[in-house]
Amino acid sequence: MLQQDSISHQQSAVQGGDSAVVQHRPLTPAQVLSWLPRDATPAQQDSAIQAHFKPSEIHWSEHPDTLHLPGHDAGVDLMKSDLPQYYREGFFSKDSMFHPELQGGRYGVAGDPVPYSVRNDNIITSLLLACFIFAVIAFANARRFIIRQAKDIIYLPHEGTTEFSETSNEIRFQFTLVLITSLLIALLFYFYTLRYIGETFVLRSQYTLITIFLGITVGYFLLKVALYSFVNQVFFDSKRNQQWIKALLFIISIEGVLFFPALVFGAYFELDINKVITYVIIAVVIVKLLTIYKCYIIFFRRNVVHLQIILYFCTLEMIPLLAFWGVLVITANYLKINF
Repeated sequence: MLQQDSISHQQSAVQGGDSAVVQHRPLTPAQVLSWLPRDATPAQQDSAIQAHFKPSEIHWSEHPDTLHLPGHDAGVDLMKSDLPQYYREGFFSKDSMFHPELQGGRYGVAGDPVPYSVRNDNIITSLLLACFIFAVIAFANARRFIIRQAKDIIYLPHEGTTEFSETSNEIRFQFTLVLITSLLIALLFYFYTLRYIGETFVLRSQYTLITIFLGITVGYFLLKVALYSFVNQVFFDSKRNQQWIKALLFIISIEGVLFFPALVFGAYFELDINKVITYVIIAVVIVKLLTIYKCYIIFFRRNVVHLQIILYFCTLEMIPLLAFWGVLVITANYLKINF
């Protein structure tokens, strides 16, 4: 018994020493679980852990991070706004998955693009609508002038008839209709170019091509008026020249009115291109017949010389028209992309 007691006393002393040592060291879950019997249930193990470990507030370290390569300076805090470029950008900096605020684009295989169609072109639709609105406004403001010009085109003027001078609004009306006619001719040839010449050009925008055609058309009409004025001043008096310029501007306006249905039906009602071309040719023939009729009334009614009328008409009307068509075709062929 004494021997047993000494052993028990010795063991208790050793355990007391261990507990003294343990009191200076923080407990670990493994130490707490080692005190339990081997057949302890999970509930008993959980109770033992909760009895020795109490949750407390976590205090993060406020010391700077010193983990860096030997011989290099410490890393820079990523929360600072004055970081160098190589700290702020990385491989995934512009990835939509890494930055949800960036647009990620479309995934999958792209389909075939929708082919170009004039009816879906908002710019051309706006131009046609603007031409119609301006023509209606001009007609509303100069209705009497239009009726008087139409009568002068059809009926023969009498000798000694008093001529009415145009007002500023009527002059603006004439130039507005001439400009609208030039734009309609440019659009007609643009549609012809897309069908028979090509669809791709060296220009950045197709509207630049329309602008070029518009400039050529305006130059054609200015050259035509200049040629008529120069030739008529040589052979005829100023009164007839003035009558002819007025009639010529009105005939050009009629030409624009005749071309407008061809543009609308060809672009938005899918009218056959051959029928559109036929209609345009008929309209041009009507305009030229009206031009030569008015030319005969003003200049050649007294002295009928058929050869002189033919030379006059071919020189000042047909040759500029053919040259105008050739310039348009050459320009379109020069600007298209040949594959």
